[in-house]
Amino acid sequence: MRGREHPLAGLAVPRNLSTSAPVPDPVARATRALCIGIGGGGDVVGALAFAVWAHAACGLETVVGGLTWERRPVDPLPGPRRLGEVVGAEPLNLAVAVAGPDTTGPGGFAFAEARMAGFLGRPTVLVDPNAGPAAVGRALADAARQRGADLVVLLDVGGDVLAHGGEAGLASPLADAVLLAAGPACAAAGVPVLGALFGAGCDGELKPAEVAERLAELEATSAPVDRIKLPAELLPRLAAAAVTVPTEASAMAIACARGDRGERPIRGGRRLVELTELGGRLCLFDVGAALAGPARLAAALDPDGTLADADRLLEARGIRTELAYERDAAAAGTVPDPLP
Repeated sequence: MRGREHPLAGLAVPRNLSTSAPVPDPVARATRALCIGIGGGGDVVGALAFAVWAHAACGLETVVGGLTWERRPVDPLPGPRRLGEVVGAEPLNLAVAVAGPDTTGPGGFAFAEARMAGFLGRPTVLVDPNAGPAAVGRALADAARQRGADLVVLLDVGGDVLAHGGEAGLASPLADAVLLAAGPACAAAGVPVLGALFGAGCDGELKPAEVAERLAELEATSAPVDRIKLPAELLPRLAAAAVTVPTEASAMAIACARGDRGERPIRGGRRLVELTELGGRLCLFDVGAALAGPARLAAALDPDGTLADADRLLEARGIRTELAYERDAAAAGTVPDPLP
C-alpha cells in the first residue's frame, strides 16, 4: 500500500484484488490521483469507480470530484455554478474548490460531490468549468499539487466525451468537451492527465456500439485503451454510493458490471439503455490521442475560450448542448432531457 489514505477509508474495501488486466503505466507511476467526473451530475460516482479500482489494484490514493453542474431536477438555474455561488466550500483557485458534506448551491441544494463527501467521510472537490479549457486545465494542475496528487483523471460516464457530434442520441456534449479539452493545459502545467470512461452507453446518449467504434478509432492509431473489468468485490461499495448520490447512468454501469444484460428505461422512460459487457468496463485512454482522433467536439474548442464560447461554437455546428436545453427549460418552466 502506498499510503494510509484511500477513497473508501473505513468502509472495508478489499485491497490487492486480482484484476483482468495489468495496471496501466500512468496509474502505476502515480502516487495519488485527482479523479474528476467530467459530465456533471452523478459522474462523481464514475470517478469513484476509478478510485476504488486503483486502490484495490495498486494502493493508489485518490481524491474524487466533479463539476459544479447539477441537472435541472437538482438545480433549476441553467449551467454550472460559479465558485462564488457555492456555499461551504474552500476555494483552491479560480476554478477548483474543496467540498464537504454541507457544501450547497443557490437555494440550498446539495451537490453530488457533497453527498459523496458524506458517503466517504472525507472531502471531495468541485470544478467550475466556466473559465474554459486552458484556464480549467491550469487550475486542475494547481489543485492536484495542493492535494498532493501527481495524476489527473478525467472520467466521463456514458462515453459522449468521444462523440463526433452527429450521433442521434447526443444530448449533453458541452461539459465533457470542455473538460477533456482542458487536459493539454493541465499536462503543460506539469501534471500528467489520463482519460477515462465508465458505463459505455449507460446515459442513453451514444449507443454502446458507437462508443465501441470510438474506442476502436483510438486503438487504430496505436493508442492503447485499457478495458478494465471491476472485481465483483468492489461493486457493492459502488452500488451504495449510487444510492447516496442518485445517478441513473452510473447505476446502469454498475448493473452492467454485475452481468445484467438487456434494455432498461431511464429518464422517466424517455430513453432506453442497452446493458452490455463494455458498459461494465472502466476504459482508460490517452487524452492527446483522443483529441487527435475521435473526440472531435473537444478538439474543435478554443482552449483560451470560455464555456460560453464553447457552447456558441457547438451551437454554430448544429449541435444542441445541455446548456441550451436548460435555458429553454428554465424559460418554459419544465424539466428537460437530459437528467443526471
